[in-house]
Amino acid sequence: MLKSLQVKDYALIEQINVEFGTGLNIITGETGAGKSILIDAMGLLLGDRASTDVVRKGAFKSIIEGIFDVEINKKVKRILDENEIEFFPELIMRREISVKGSNRCFINDTPVPLTLVKEVGNLLVDLHGQHEHQSLLRTDTHIDFLDEFGTPEELLKNYEDYYHNLSSHTKELNSLKERESILKEKKDLYLFQMNEIDSISPIEGEEEKLNEDLNILENSEKLMELTTSVYESLYESENSVNDYLGKIQNDLSELSKIDKSFLEVLGEIESAKTLVNDISKFVRDYRSKIDLDSQNLEQIRERLGALTLLKKKYGGSIKSILEHREKIGSEFNLAENFSENIQVLENQIKELRVKCGVAAEALSKKRKDSAKKIQKEVKEALSYLGIPDSTFEVKINQVAAESFDDNFIFVNGKKFKYFSNGYDEVEFFISTNPGEDTKPLAKVASGGEVSRIMLALKTILAKNDKLPLLIFDEIDTGVSGRIAQKVGQALKALAAYHQIISITHLPQIAGLADHHYAVEKMLNEERAVSSIRKLKENERIKEVAKLMSGEKITEASLTGARELMGLNKQTAR
Repeated sequence: MLKSLQVKDYALIEQINVEFGTGLNIITGETGAGKSILIDAMGLLLGDRASTDVVRKGAFKSIIEGIFDVEINKKVKRILDENEIEFFPELIMRREISVKGSNRCFINDTPVPLTLVKEVGNLLVDLHGQHEHQSLLRTDTHIDFLDEFGTPEELLKNYEDYYHNLSSHTKELNSLKERESILKEKKDLYLFQMNEIDSISPIEGEEEKLNEDLNILENSEKLMELTTSVYESLYESENSVNDYLGKIQNDLSELSKIDKSFLEVLGEIESAKTLVNDISKFVRDYRSKIDLDSQNLEQIRERLGALTLLKKKYGGSIKSILEHREKIGSEFNLAENFSENIQVLENQIKELRVKCGVAAEALSKKRKDSAKKIQKEVKEALSYLGIPDSTFEVKINQVAAESFDDNFIFVNGKKFKYFSNGYDEVEFFISTNPGEDTKPLAKVASGGEVSRIMLALKTILAKNDKLPLLIFDEIDTGVSGRIAQKVGQALKALAAYHQIISITHLPQIAGLADHHYAVEKMLNEERAVSSIRKLKENERIKEVAKLMSGEKITEASLTGARELMGLNKQTAR
């Protein structure tokens, strides 16, 4: 729902900030006061094209901002997630139109293109007036109206699963066929590269070990010299560390016989002698393994050189070499078994075309059943709303696929084009006068009629319809007092399921408001300024009375207003 709307420096509006409530929100005002300006501003907020002419004289830019409650709107969340815009329970949409011609759009303070504003706006509001946000005028939405009326979710889900599976397989097959000539051309190159890599068979991590071994082999003579010197100093020479420690050990042993306090350090000497012996053994064993063979050194250098050459050709690391080998191996196998792979995919696609066709036919059958019911109920609702001789028709057609078209499914052995929601094309047709043929709704209905047709549809679909806010601008055009009462009652009933904002000049509709707002125009420093304010109960009575009798409010009109509002015993002061 729309929680608040702020408009600044737009046409006759200097600045307004209005908060809307749940249920039926009614806006009234004198002709020319600015009601249509308010709706135009809402249209801009939802993605209509903007002109610099709307910027109020003397201002640099117009700003329109709306705050919507979208906490449970999963479709809006999905679109925001897809566009990496943070989702909050309250969604803030803002448009800025500059006198210099720049036009900026924001969703949750993130700059976005106008196309995204329009996409999100179509999920938030159905605006009925002279605006393209009227979903009834977008033929592609008609199938959604029909499905909301009576198509079980499980039928749609079943079809969608087959559709996505078929689309995925078809895309894979087309990609495979596009790659066929490229793969065949590169087959010999892949084979050469595979043999080149396999002849060396690099192992991830081996370079570090080879470089360590290389460093040791290149310094083998120095290692031999130093280990010999260390071993002799510790153990083998006449004055080795081991001999000195032995002599000290004997001396401390004699001292401990005289003074037992030397026993502790005697133990330390024994530990030192053990440590020297361990080090000597390690150095001796290491020296015995030192490789002075130059052939091993050359083999390591050759191996490192081969690895370096491979790295230069295939990505700069052994990991990239192995990844490239895996990729070209897969591509080579694909080229080797191309016909078999294509045949497998084609068989799977043929089977899916049949299964998808069965699911699409089940959907279509249910839609045809729903169409009969909706035609009858809409005709009854339109008659109630003052269009008594209407004929409403839901046309469901399918398009045969051309022989060269691969975008098809099989239905009873015949080829048809298919879409994400089935193989039906749905369009609403209407005639509002007796004896006339039905014609496409989007082309023949007037603004007021479209609004009442939408009201009729929404009344029928109320519990299932997902769009949270409906705005009606010209719903009472050409409506008599008796029908106005019925239109108002239909709006009131619909407001139990949707937030409704309706601009009206009829007291029968205004009297049923849950929230009533008045648009007024006044002079401010000799300039016209439009404003809007929420009316208190006493003000509401006077406003409804004014709609009944004009500027001069009579006691009779006040009494009539109270009756329309269900306030018979209350007075307006």
